[in-house]
Order: sequence, then structure tokens, then C-alpha cells
Amino acid sequence: MADGSPVRRLTRWLRAHAPGGLQSWLRRSLDRWGTLTSRWRLQPSFIIAGAQRAGTTTLYRVLSEHPAVARPTASKGIGYFDLNYHKGPRWYRGHFPLAWLARRKHGPHAATFESSGYYLFHPLAAARIARDLPDVRVVVMVREPVERAYSAHRHELNRGFETEEFEAAIDLEEERTAGEVDRMIADPSYASFDHRHHSYLARSRYSEQIDRFIDELGRDRVYVVDADVFFADPVAEFERLRAWLGLPSWKPAKVEQWNAQPRTPMRPELRERLERYFEPYDARLAEQMGRAPSWRTDQQSAQG
Repeated sequence: MADGSPVRRLTRWLRAHAPGGLQSWLRRSLDRWGTLTSRWRLQPSFIIAGAQRAGTTTLYRVLSEHPAVARPTASKGIGYFDLNYHKGPRWYRGHFPLAWLARRKHGPHAATFESSGYYLFHPLAAARIARDLPDVRVVVMVREPVERAYSAHRHELNRGFETEEFEAAIDLEEERTAGEVDRMIADPSYASFDHRHHSYLARSRYSEQIDRFIDELGRDRVYVVDADVFFADPVAEFERLRAWLGLPSWKPAKVEQWNAQPRTPMRPELRERLERYFEPYDARLAEQMGRAPSWRTDQQSAQG
């Protein structure tokens, strides 16, 4: 996908070639400029809130190609409603396009958005979004929960945030994350490493997180995309989402899957154990979606 934003092109070039000190200076300069000009910038009409490792990068890229949609100025994920809320609303709005430029390029009804995969799981993000963006719509993308947890573990291994093998990590999860949510709620400035990087099963309990967003924003402002259905028929699934977002009619020419990371298959016994673990959460997810998630339908078909 061609990216015509000079800021994003410069950002990518600096990440690849510039020394760390220059990159830090540029980020601070862009933040100051964005904050100073925030009153003249668009604010997001919708947000992709997660889930992590569920296909949100692909969905972000497809939405970015829509001719009526303007991307954030520097990167897809701003991380405001989870980790950077203390920086304030002007800092946040400074990450979006200047309204007159966006409308000149994308039309008078240009929309903008962002995608931050920790919003769905962060215990304070839903309330913050509801308070600060009273009209925003939230898109959630869900994936077969066992595979999502397994993929997330590899992601954390690759980033150096995990040292345990998958089965050991999920056995340690409850101990590692004990009390972290309560601490985050009690002290909104507290950023929990274990909550963010070691919550493999908890992040796949989608229904708990979606309930929080429904409670804060209302059912009509939360849309759930089944990733497996989306990748099986992306044009049809995107059309449903486009209509819900109120964007002008448009179809992507093709949809490429981004950030896929194949790995060694999981032991069948472990997979069966985790599929049973997620059964009650998937049942609640089916109520929220109005249909069974695709992986439960597939499992039932496989069983006869």
C-alpha cells in the first residue's frame, strides 16, 4: 500500500537510519507541534481497540485505504487511553491530521481513527474513551482464543519480554498478574509489565473485555469482527463493517494478512485443555455477537 504521508515516510526513514538521539528529538518536536495545533485537527470517529494478535494490523491497513479515511500522522497506535493518558487530550488530538488538509484530500466528511491493541484489555481504557470521545465507535477483532494466546506468547518471546515456554507461561500467568488490575485501578499512573506482557489466557477471554466496553459505551457503539470469518471472506466482512461505521461505499481491491507468525503446532492435549477452559467465555461471546464464533462452529462440526 502506498503511503503518501510525508510525516510517516520521514518517521520510517529515521527509524531505519537516524541515531537514537535524533529520533527522540524528532518525536518530541512532532509531539509539541501536534499539541500546539491540536484545536485544528480531526478527532477519531472510530477506534480499533484490539484484541492483540487478532488481525488488527490488517484491518487497520484496509481501513486506511478507504478514500474517506485519514490515518494518524505518524503511527497507527497512539496508546493514549492506556499508557499515555496523563499526557492529556491536546497531546492525543495532536496525533491526528489537520482537518483542512484531511478534508482537501479525503473529502468534506473525512474520518480518522487509530488502532491500539492494549485498549481492549486495559481496565481503565473503556471508561476513558467513553468520557473523552462520547460519539466514537469501537471495533473489536477476535480470533480463536487458544491460537491467539499461543501467538501472543511467541510475540512476547521475540520482543524479549518472555523467557518461559508457552505451557509454563500460562501456568505462571495467575501468579504473575495477581493483584495487578486492582493496583492499576487504585493508581491510574501505574503501568503493569505483567498485565501487559504476560496475560495470555486473560487477553483471550474476550467476553469480559467486550462487556466492559458495552457497559461504558453502549451496545450500539461496539462492533465485533470475527477474524477467521474476516480472512475467509474479507470483502464481504469489510462491507458490513464499512456500513456500520457509516463510511461511503468502497471495496478494497485485495486484503493481505499482515504480521502472521506461524510456529510449531501445539500439543493436542494442551490445546484440548485450553479449548475447554475457554468454553464459558466463548458462550458469552456468542451472546454478544448474536452468533457462535467461527471456531466453536468448526469444533462442533469436527465432533460430528
